[in-house]
Amino acid sequence: METGAKIISIVFHPLLLATYLVLVLGNYFPAMLMVNREHIWLVAGFVFGFTFVVPALNLLMFRYWGSIQSLQLSTRRERILPFIFISALYIMVAFLFYYRLTFHSNFNKIMLIVAALVVAATMLNFFLKVSVHSLAMWGMLGILLPLIRFSSELLLPTVILFVITGLVISSRLLLNAHTPRETLIGSLAGLGVGYGGMLLLF
Repeated sequence: METGAKIISIVFHPLLLATYLVLVLGNYFPAMLMVNREHIWLVAGFVFGFTFVVPALNLLMFRYWGSIQSLQLSTRRERILPFIFISALYIMVAFLFYYRLTFHSNFNKIMLIVAALVVAATMLNFFLKVSVHSLAMWGMLGILLPLIRFSSELLLPTVILFVITGLVISSRLLLNAHTPRETLIGSLAGLGVGYGGMLLLF
């Protein structure tokens, strides 16, 4: 059971959520991103490189230099420096998409909300440890929920995401990585930023 919880935590790592979000929208609501379905994997690969590979390499460098004890970032204090760097990366990516590339403005706005989720996680961890898994999953739900009324095709993946979110949060609790309070705060913050960002920008 613990092995399954670890696998779920890895497969739905917070740094992967931007890529999953692009794939879901690109396949179930391509009009939102104004990306052809045949190009969605190219766009997702680009997002994956900037929002997962580069931050993951930074974490490995922090581990190599001894700035963090493990890649799990178990303590609040240990998270602060890596989270600041990851926030800076996501802000730069959002800036790159928004000002330098020719992607549709809806795509740019989604990336701004994703960056806001990362910044929210960083700011919260200055004061208390929160579940970033919970924040990321509920942030993704917060982005998808307002879009269902524009595309009924998003209903099924959103329902599936609800189930997966429950599994992810249960896995974090099972692994004793977080307390119920930490997952609740992360969930509320993610939903607030994701849903609020959609209402504000769209």
